[in-house]
Amino acid sequence: MICISVTPESRRLAKVDILNAARQCDLVEVCLDHLVKEPDVAEMLEGFDTPILVSCRRPEDGGKFKGTEEQRLGLLRQAIVAEPDYIELEFDIADKIPRYGNTKRVVSYTKLNEALGNVDSIYEEAVARKADVVKFTWKTDTIDEAWAMLAAINKKREQPVVGLGVGKSSRMLSILGLRYGAPWTYAALERGMEAHKDQATLFELDEVYDSSHINSKTRFVGLIGFGDREATSVRIFNSGFSQLDLPTRCLPIHLGRTDKVHQMLEVLKINALVVNPELGPKALVLADTVDSAARQGDCADLVFKQADGWHAYNIVWKNALRALEETLGKSSSDERPLDKRNIVVIGAGGLSQAIAYGIQRRQGVLSIAAPDDDEARQIAQMFGVRHIPFSSLYDRLFDVAILADSSLKGGSHRDELNPTIFRPGMTVMDVSRMPEETDLLGEARQRGCKVVEPKDVFIAQVSSQFQSMTGQELPAEAVASVLG
Repeated sequence: MICISVTPESRRLAKVDILNAARQCDLVEVCLDHLVKEPDVAEMLEGFDTPILVSCRRPEDGGKFKGTEEQRLGLLRQAIVAEPDYIELEFDIADKIPRYGNTKRVVSYTKLNEALGNVDSIYEEAVARKADVVKFTWKTDTIDEAWAMLAAINKKREQPVVGLGVGKSSRMLSILGLRYGAPWTYAALERGMEAHKDQATLFELDEVYDSSHINSKTRFVGLIGFGDREATSVRIFNSGFSQLDLPTRCLPIHLGRTDKVHQMLEVLKINALVVNPELGPKALVLADTVDSAARQGDCADLVFKQADGWHAYNIVWKNALRALEETLGKSSSDERPLDKRNIVVIGAGGLSQAIAYGIQRRQGVLSIAAPDDDEARQIAQMFGVRHIPFSSLYDRLFDVAILADSSLKGGSHRDELNPTIFRPGMTVMDVSRMPEETDLLGEARQRGCKVVEPKDVFIAQVSSQFQSMTGQELPAEAVASVLG
């Protein structure tokens, strides 16, 4: 069951927000603390068939209420007399607002600045305060911090438990709540209307994570790292799983300490991890065995559990260089298009290291540059190749330029890449934000460069990852449904 949190500031528009949410979910949470003026709660809630939960949180509990505590209690008493389906009451005030009518009491315990333990004793105290549902809210930036929350919602109890994580792992908890049968999981109506930072929107849960098809039989593939590129990958993977009738979906994971991650993955029955290449170095510590590409490039983008332990692989370099070679063109006399070509990889991090590894294997004449000269110098030393100071890039001529860092920006400032580096006849590949075409790649195209299409590299990458995970080819319809 999905609960959409609405945070109206205007009494006049509050009913519009509730109506919009009610059409798309099973339960609407109306957060009174965002309202600028005190509302007539009964009038606000009148006329809706979708169940409604009312809350009014203090700033220390993640809310926006600016009045006195007595005013807040008065608003909650007014709300419960209006008989919504649920009302949320914090631990310390639950005894001050008695049960009324058929409204169910959600007794909540919040800890925003630290992870929480001792869940069982807190649960017992909440039940003693006449809770119909117990709600836990606390900091969940990493999987370690979210683990106690998962234990709280997964355990069979007399009264149901709802978990609301605040932080980067909140999406993971929302999805696992669906998997383990929590009474509901929270979502924002749209971006900008979140009840707290990092809260998933309804679109993300539905269109990205395919929440309507997650149930007790769902198995997960872990995804480490999350941005626009990963969101697109997840949509394609989940579409592919659906079209092949596989009970598998993607679960975003934010790593913290790695000493207990294997145990957590075992409990979640996760046997495969897809890794953002820029976070690839961090994923290596999860593996017992590392292939040569991942080891020499210090970057993994796939980690699998096999009979003898966890294995780390790097495949992005193959897909990127295959697309680059096809763009350069092969012939019977030119089976190695990169051989002896003057190639510069611009960027620092796991992705640039993976590409550098591949260039060396293809016998390209490799140079490394990045806005941070120290980081670029370290990568160049790792591969035993030339480092070019960032400010000196414009004095050199290259056959191929590869942009491999999502933090790269075009411009004329010291730490920005000036598009004058692109000259007619040069071949440019930008894998930093695939499948998107960046402004820098657009500049290269306009200046007469031959361009490797980032969409082609991206499709090859997700197709390889999908086949590695499932042993089946990624359906073309899965790609078309997302990328068009």
